[in-house]
Amino acid sequence: MAVAREELQKDLEEVKELLTNATRKRVRDVLVAEKQKLELEIKNQPPPKPKDVAEEEKSSLGGYTVKINNYGWDQSDKFVKIYISLNGVQKLPAENVQVNFTERSFDLLVKNLNGKNYTMTFNNLLKPISVEGSSRKIKTDMVLVMCKKKREEKWDCLTQVEKESKEKEKAAYDTADPSEGLMNILKKMYAEGDDEMKRTINKAWVESREKQYKGDIPMDI
Repeated sequence: MAVAREELQKDLEEVKELLTNATRKRVRDVLVAEKQKLELEIKNQPPPKPKDVAEEEKSSLGGYTVKINNYGWDQSDKFVKIYISLNGVQKLPAENVQVNFTERSFDLLVKNLNGKNYTMTFNNLLKPISVEGSSRKIKTDMVLVMCKKKREEKWDCLTQVEKESKEKEKAAYDTADPSEGLMNILKKMYAEGDDEMKRTINKAWVESREKQYKGDIPMDI
């Protein structure tokens, strides 16, 4: 904004200089009109901020922004509560911890905590919340976001995306063939497990195959 004001001021000075040298009425009328236009634009520009205020605002933004991924949550009949751990957050001015709510979302912004900004956004909440009834509380090393339920009913998860993900997993396990469901579970455990888990599953697989060949297990798992 300061740059725009400075450029307008330079244009005005140049128009004034041209006006002093202009002799023809038509040219002078055009320059006078342009001079008045520039003066009005400059007048409508917001005043430049003092340097110390600008520096203070800059410092309040912190160094860089960190996305918060870790949190805990629970619920009561009336509220869904999200717990976000942030060391030293209670030392910040209250205005540095902001939460904006909509009926199906909220976003948290914590400014200038140890030189960083922290953000968290939840979109597509599982059920509607009351914007007016929702709030945040600052505790020792923690921010508590309280989403007021519009209806007093249990939430199985926080977002619609989580619900859909759980339903897909459940559908993968709920098969007509019990052995197929077990195979899906084992595959998931193997894919997500560490080396020890993989060795255990491999060992169990080998042993089950050996028993099957001996006739001890009629079902193929």
